[in-house]
Amino acid sequence: MNMSGFERGMINPSAMISPNAVIGQNVTIGAHTIIYDNVHIGDNSIIGPHCILGEPAAEYYSQMDYQNPPLSISERAIIRSGSIIYSGSVIGPDFETGHRVCVREKTKIGKNCRIGTLSDIQGDCILGDYVRIHGNVQVGQKSKIGNFVWVYPYTVLTNDPYPPSNIIMGVEIGDYSVIATKSVLLPGIKIGKDSLVGAMSLVRHDVPDETVVIGNPAKNLGSIHHIFNTQPGMEGNQMYPWREHFERGMPWQGIGYQQWKLMLQKKDHNV
Repeated sequence: MNMSGFERGMINPSAMISPNAVIGQNVTIGAHTIIYDNVHIGDNSIIGPHCILGEPAAEYYSQMDYQNPPLSISERAIIRSGSIIYSGSVIGPDFETGHRVCVREKTKIGKNCRIGTLSDIQGDCILGDYVRIHGNVQVGQKSKIGNFVWVYPYTVLTNDPYPPSNIIMGVEIGDYSVIATKSVLLPGIKIGKDSLVGAMSLVRHDVPDETVVIGNPAKNLGSIHHIFNTQPGMEGNQMYPWREHFERGMPWQGIGYQQWKLMLQKKDHNV
């Protein structure tokens, strides 16, 4: 299917692409997109209109001998219109953004991650595999987000304990944890594995593994294993860990988490 300014497998003539960029096979690039020096785009990726890839770091404006650090975007990326990804980052395969996403320099993103519309990754961050960041999320510098983490809209991961200061203390979120909408995580907070932060929470203290906290300030309500479904027809079903019953878009889709985990263990044993 072809659309004016955005044709699959084609590079629009209005796109500005550095001769020092490397574009893989079957890559789509929309109208008026800019790709700077030392950008590598993997095969079968789709870059929407009005994107900027390899945006120069702040040093560009003060250093006459500035050279753009490499930006590596692996295969099958979908980067929607208006998104800006800075130089100096490494992004794994099957990456996907909404519109007008910003990813700053020195960010490392694993495979199959999604970042929603208007979200801002402030740089020098680490995102694991299968991270789901929804729209309008702010992720402060030095944040570390584990694998299979959900961060819902309007959440903020802060990093300055005495604003404004030169101290940077990134938030850390463990594997499989869920941060519900409009939550604020204060600088240096560590969220344990499989934990749940309820909506509109202000998290001021570390959260242990498999724990649910909620409120302003957030209070420990106990184990996630005590959360049960109250919807008609599904009453009493245990809802967490969520991976035991949710599989859409996950690597265990169609086989279940436990079977997928068993397959991984067998694969590791045979290596």
